[in-house]
Amino acid sequence: MKNSRLNILTAAVSLWAGVTFADVSKPNIVLIFADDLGIGDLSCYGATKLKTPNIDKLAMEGRRFTDAHSASAVCTPSRYALLTGEYPHRKNLYAPVFLKTGMVVDTKQQTIASVLKDAGYETAIIGKWHLGFGEKTPDWNGELKPGPLELGFDYYFGVPVVNSHAPFVYVENHRVVGLVPEDPFVYGQQAKTQVIPEKMKLDAIGGADAAHALYDDYQVGTTLTEKAVEWIKARGNKKFFLCLSTANIHHPFTPAPRFQGTSECGLYGDFVHELDWIVGEIFQTLETQGVADNTLIIFTSDNGGMFNHTGQEAWEMGHALNGKYLGFKFDAWEGGHRVPFIVRWPGKVEAGTTSDELICNVDMMATFAALTGQTLADGQGQDSVNILPALKGESVERDHLLLSPFKKTHLSIRKGKWMYISGKGGGGFSSPKVGNHGFGGPAAITFSGRENSDIENGKIKKNAPPAQLYDLENDPAQTINLYNQHPEVVQQMAALLKTYRPEASSEPMKNRNKKK
Repeated sequence: MKNSRLNILTAAVSLWAGVTFADVSKPNIVLIFADDLGIGDLSCYGATKLKTPNIDKLAMEGRRFTDAHSASAVCTPSRYALLTGEYPHRKNLYAPVFLKTGMVVDTKQQTIASVLKDAGYETAIIGKWHLGFGEKTPDWNGELKPGPLELGFDYYFGVPVVNSHAPFVYVENHRVVGLVPEDPFVYGQQAKTQVIPEKMKLDAIGGADAAHALYDDYQVGTTLTEKAVEWIKARGNKKFFLCLSTANIHHPFTPAPRFQGTSECGLYGDFVHELDWIVGEIFQTLETQGVADNTLIIFTSDNGGMFNHTGQEAWEMGHALNGKYLGFKFDAWEGGHRVPFIVRWPGKVEAGTTSDELICNVDMMATFAALTGQTLADGQGQDSVNILPALKGESVERDHLLLSPFKKTHLSIRKGKWMYISGKGGGGFSSPKVGNHGFGGPAAITFSGRENSDIENGKIKKNAPPAQLYDLENDPAQTINLYNQHPEVVQQMAALLKTYRPEASSEPMKNRNKKK
């Protein structure tokens, strides 16, 4: 009996000493997934024209990562990677989906929600969904099924697409909130209470005035926060997982009136201030409920900051959305996918620390499985790497990372210090007109004052190499394309990328991201 007890104690100590973190006191998990927030948008990452004290507090009491990425520089594909632990190119996902698209995640796939639900967690996603509803197309007048509830979430409340695209309504579980049968949606029409942002060419879905009347752009952040607080309070002593997917700071920039004029970089900064308030409200609720110290809080973004009209105004006021990094949302350049990533977990994650480990939002699947002592099914989460060691300040077993921009021609590979982009330019938006919604590419690089050896006067040089190679260790701002200087590295990186092309990766395979 004595030896048996000793063996049990030894096993418990060994388990904690390992990298799974799995034990009988699994933490609650709150994942705050911001929208279009760049790595330069927070004061703890160097922003000076705005202040984010609540998010900074998470960093001071936890660990701030400096080499974290979204698997895609685009919203829908990035969310797919987060939920499934799978690179979005496997689903041919490169662009956002809108109001007529069915759900892009197969209900047979494991997700971070289903993994945690299997571990006994109550699960919810509140906020922006943007992964489609229904098998082929959403039935906005009926049941929006399948949806989040078919992927392991017990509860959903939020905006179905994005706050700049119709329909401007809330969805709760399987139905539009406030919809009445006698006033259905009608494609191609605009409801009386539906307000489409100026200068936006959108598909309109009209009717349903009662449902539209409940939606006020300037109150979306407040409404989602209230729902999240309410859901946390209702959990009692039950273990829970909440994914709060904010509409901040996606355009249109509509902070509640009390936040307007509070920053030094216009509505852009004001909207970040509202996001910081949201984080503060969630943290305060966890403290009030007495669960803050047994809750793993993860804060990150779905992609880098976007250089739209409001972003350009903020830039001219001295605010660099993506810090020192080249490019913006949609780009294969670092500014498109290098994102803030902050983790707070008292007693497990050392306070006030930073990490330069290479991590990605696609890693949440393997990480949550390891955290709860589970093994993923064959073929599930195949691109996800367990990053729990990085929370402890150790190395992650990652060999490389695949990164997707807007254009599939620019699928990219990161391995060690090297970043290989398989085409010219950023692979994102490329309109040369300042103020245009699609402003980006070489013109935006020149406008923003950044430098790149392939770009001159807002255009790609005629003699620029066919692809790009950067040494991020010595040139994190990607000023010099080393394609011609290191042909052997280019060959290796191109060969590795080729293994991920559709014809080479159609069959499920073991995780190739992990070190051999």
